[in-house]
Amino acid sequence: MANYYSDHPEIAFHLSHPEMKHLVDLREKDYEDAQKGIDYAPVDFEDAMENYRRVLEITGDVAANTLAVNSESVDLEGPHLENGRMIYASKTVENIEQTRLAGLYGVSMPRRYGGLNLPNVVFSMASELVAAADAGFQNIWSLQSCIDTLYEFGSEEQRQKYIPRICAGETMSMDLTEPDAGSDLQRVMLKATYDEKEQCWRLNGVKRFITNGDSDIHLVLARSEEGTKDGRGLSMFIYDKRNGGVDVRHIEHKLGIHGSPTCELTYKNAKAELCGDRKMGLIKYVMALMNGARLGIAAQSVGLSQEAYNEALAYARERAQFGQKIIEFPAVYDMLSRMKAKLDAGRSLLYQTARYVDLYKCLEDIARDRKLTPEERAEMKQYNRLADAFTPIAKGMNSEYANQNAYGAISVHGGSGFIMEYKCQRLYRDARIFSIYEGTTQLQVVAAIRYVTNGTYLQVMRDMLQKEVSAAMQPLKERVARLVDLYEQAVKYVNDAGNQELHDFLARRLYDMTCEIIMSLLIIDDASRAPELFTDSANVYVRMAEENVCAKAYYVMHFTEADLAAFRTE
Repeated sequence: MANYYSDHPEIAFHLSHPEMKHLVDLREKDYEDAQKGIDYAPVDFEDAMENYRRVLEITGDVAANTLAVNSESVDLEGPHLENGRMIYASKTVENIEQTRLAGLYGVSMPRRYGGLNLPNVVFSMASELVAAADAGFQNIWSLQSCIDTLYEFGSEEQRQKYIPRICAGETMSMDLTEPDAGSDLQRVMLKATYDEKEQCWRLNGVKRFITNGDSDIHLVLARSEEGTKDGRGLSMFIYDKRNGGVDVRHIEHKLGIHGSPTCELTYKNAKAELCGDRKMGLIKYVMALMNGARLGIAAQSVGLSQEAYNEALAYARERAQFGQKIIEFPAVYDMLSRMKAKLDAGRSLLYQTARYVDLYKCLEDIARDRKLTPEERAEMKQYNRLADAFTPIAKGMNSEYANQNAYGAISVHGGSGFIMEYKCQRLYRDARIFSIYEGTTQLQVVAAIRYVTNGTYLQVMRDMLQKEVSAAMQPLKERVARLVDLYEQAVKYVNDAGNQELHDFLARRLYDMTCEIIMSLLIIDDASRAPELFTDSANVYVRMAEENVCAKAYYVMHFTEADLAAFRTE
């Protein structure tokens, strides 16, 4: 029987990363849950790892034998609207029930609320598996991670009230976007007013493009400060569907991810609770919410990339032309090897980012119980910075690679790839949104570019170059070292130019170079530790990075302020 986890040993490889011991010890707080008598809590590191593997095997089984089986039916049926309510596709209902029965909700929450207390890296692995089976359903399932923001910023009363419901399988959404506030969330105008008589907040207005918008529990960005027009007047609220007051006005008809309902909502005097402090909704809470969502999209992208590669490889092995299997043609195996290299390097970047997030979040959580030591505070600050720097490159590049791999899968299929009966057309349609929602790739560049120009990524590269690699990987490492020197020159050229427009115009190329060099170093490290899994991908990816980085460096360092005029449109 198929299992999306055990069928792909590359995922288990990342579960055994050397940093996992420190990460798990922090996450489990010296395994205090077991000492408190929680019977399913691990007693030590080995026990915790066995728990994680068991959860991933269960997820891989459900993904392969329920979600993937149902995916075509969900794509064809999609959700529909009845009397102001969103109704899931019939097989989506089955998917939700099966993942509930498997205990795959509340996975990141502490056990005292009924959760599994899994680290982010394991949750990201589970998200990848679900996305490989059905990217649309992954949206519904992975939005349970919104509860992390409530846990982090809500009151203990709110935690006790809402977290157990998510652990039991209720659904969530984050209601941010409005008709006039897409990427520019400072323009949000959904109005929040305090009802003195009922001692609660009331929400009025419209939200648009809300994924899983008729969920059980919503986190809502709304304007609580009358007369304000920027982010300082926005607060975060919790809306409970049980209280009523929100209707679905429209469900979008989308190119892909049909199983994921995208709703337009009308709030009419809807009762809500303030989450955290007033006026911090956009400045603090949405940033945390969005970073979590962006890591979720990175996992979604890796899952789809894996499935696209699987489909292309299987077809190439079976399809014969001119008397031989097409996988024997250089043009085809070139495409396939690049798809696999992007998949492996992108996955490595995803899990490196997830580990950084875990390490700083674990220390942040420990700080709620006791004062951190100076060493722990320094460690938390370091990993917070790395998580902030790595999240936009993990989301941006993996979403781009998912699109490229889905495109490649169709190319390998040839004319058959354009026929609706083949899965690769659905993967292609589903992938297109990944580089758009939760911040376009252009916005990931904006988030990352300060770490390019202030030297953060360059220092990361230099530190990575200090790591020992296997003898077989040493020549590749030396080639990447030369790319790092070239990258440093390109960054210096842009910084020295002192022109903001030139800086903004060239930012995407610097961003791409950054990602490709870091992923080259990650895949070299992977191949050093598991040559049987990653040697080929390391060789292919480094050569691909050379091709791209050298070209982009030449472009950047031969571009002048005068050249900008040719690109401006009237």
